[in-house]
Amino acid sequence: MLVTDFNTEVVSAPERFALWEETTNRSHIRNRQRSKNHEDFRARMRLLNLGEVHVSALSLPHLELVRTAKLVQQSDPEMYQINYFLDGGGAVCLDGSSTALRAGDLMVVDSSRPYRGDVRAVPDRWSHMTVQCPRSLLPLPEKTVRRLLAVPISGRSGMGALFTRWLTDLNTRAGEFTPADIPTLASVTLDLLASALARCVEADAELSPDARRRALRAQINAFVEQHLADPDLTPRTIADAHHISLRHLQQLLAEDDTSPAAWIRHRRLERCRLDLTNPRLRARPVQAIAERWGFTNATHFSRLFRATYGIPPRDYRNLPHTARADRRRACG
Repeated sequence: MLVTDFNTEVVSAPERFALWEETTNRSHIRNRQRSKNHEDFRARMRLLNLGEVHVSALSLPHLELVRTAKLVQQSDPEMYQINYFLDGGGAVCLDGSSTALRAGDLMVVDSSRPYRGDVRAVPDRWSHMTVQCPRSLLPLPEKTVRRLLAVPISGRSGMGALFTRWLTDLNTRAGEFTPADIPTLASVTLDLLASALARCVEADAELSPDARRRALRAQINAFVEQHLADPDLTPRTIADAHHISLRHLQQLLAEDDTSPAAWIRHRRLERCRLDLTNPRLRARPVQAIAERWGFTNATHFSRLFRATYGIPPRDYRNLPHTARADRRRACG
């Protein structure tokens, strides 16, 4: 299953913390856990399974985590866990040194190293996210990542901000993905993570040429997604924003058999298609949806939509859910 939602409120209050501990010790690096809210632990989790990469969003009140040397000896999956604090804060202790963490920070731990953590969150909303991946999958030398263990990394600017926006988008759009998207989502997640970590220690040169190219492509994808609503978004503005030539941009997208203009058009059409299937936007005119995503000419938009999905946008909106899904698969 690509997305799994879990909530402790499926059991009575006295059983909630035990259920949480049992569930998260299967889905995450195994730790000893305690909480000030032990008697009624109201928490939820959304897990996005991307093969060997797992992305989780968590909502919880308070949690203490301890990974002991004994737990390392008993079970070591040789994984990194990256924690992103959306809200609240916390602290982590590694090798006797304690570090405070606040909202917007990223922090890395290694399943092979004992540590102690404290999470102070805000109940009833996503408080933090985690990414777990085998150490061997991250395209950075272990010695480089080791320098960043339990070190606060800003997710508020630069590559860190790009990575955290990607994580929050993954959580927000989790229901839109299909199993066919897993390889791409996992690859982009790892490449953005590696680029953010490398930039933090000024170790970009340690990324392989392939990893740097994939990270640049991931940055471009994220930039396009953030600016789709801007009718002035063009291949030139994308190239200028990433300090590359238009030819370099064209070469990057040619690897996926597309062009910058075609990619922008495809992503805008997909956003329109999703809005047309959204029940909350049922009363919004088709043209208003088109204009929201940069299509200023109604006739041109309708023609493009029909060429892509085989049906006019107004008719697509009126299709049953199963028929829309079948048509999407048929159109690739």
